[in-house]
Amino acid sequence: MQRLFIILSGMLFILFSVPTVYAGVITEATRVIYQGNKKEASLTVSNQGAQAEPFLIQSWVDNNGPDGTQKSSVSVPFVVTPPLFRLNAGEDNSLRIIRTGGLLPEDRESLFWLNIKSIPRLPENAPAGLLQIVVKTRLKLFYRPAALLTPAGQSAWRQLQFSRQGSDLRVTNPTPYYFTFFRLNLGSNHVATGNTMVPPFGEARYPWPQEAVAGEVSWQVVNDYGGASSVEKTRLR
Repeated sequence: MQRLFIILSGMLFILFSVPTVYAGVITEATRVIYQGNKKEASLTVSNQGAQAEPFLIQSWVDNNGPDGTQKSSVSVPFVVTPPLFRLNAGEDNSLRIIRTGGLLPEDRESLFWLNIKSIPRLPENAPAGLLQIVVKTRLKLFYRPAALLTPAGQSAWRQLQFSRQGSDLRVTNPTPYYFTFFRLNLGSNHVATGNTMVPPFGEARYPWPQEAVAGEVSWQVVNDYGGASSVEKTRLR
C-alpha cells in the first residue's frame, strides 16, 4: 500500500510539473485570417522553453468544431507546411497554410480549425513509464473571401442585434462575418457566452441573467488580432 502511494505521488508530481517544463511553445496569434485574395496565410510558432528542450511540432487543419469532436464529412481545402518539424529551444518557424481548392462561399466567412501539437523529446535515461504531456492547441482559421476585405467589415460587429426570447438573449448577426464576444452585458449583469460564436447571417442564444431586466446591452467582440474591440451599446429590440 505504501509503495502504491509513492508511485501515485510520483505520477502526480510529473503530471503537474511537466507543463511548467514543457510550456515553451507559443504562437504569435490566437486566430488566423486567410484572406481570399492571397495564396496563403502564415503563423509563427516559437519555442521559448526555459529548459532548452526541443519539440516535435505537428500541424493540420480540420473543421470538426471547437473541441475536435464534431466530425464533419466535408473535406478541408487547406494544407499546412511543414506538417511536421523539430523546433529547438530559442527558435521559431513559420507555418504556411495553403488553400488546395474546394468550393467555399464567397458571400460569407468560412470557419476551420488549425491544430498545433507540441510533442516533447523523451529525456535521456528516462525511467520506464515516464508520463509526458503532449499539448495540442486549436486556433480558429477564418477564410475571408476577397469581396469581404473592406474597411466597412472592420466595424461590422456594431450591426449585431439583440432581443429577448423567453429565458434567452437572442443575438442576430445580419453580416457575413463570424463574431466571438469578449464581453456581453445586460446593464451591469454579465451574460455567459462561453466560446460560442455568432455565425454569419445567423443567430446565437445565451441564458438571460436572473437579475437582469430589459434595457441597455453593451458588448465587445474579439478582433482579428485576438484583442478586444471598443465597447458598443444599444437598447433591446
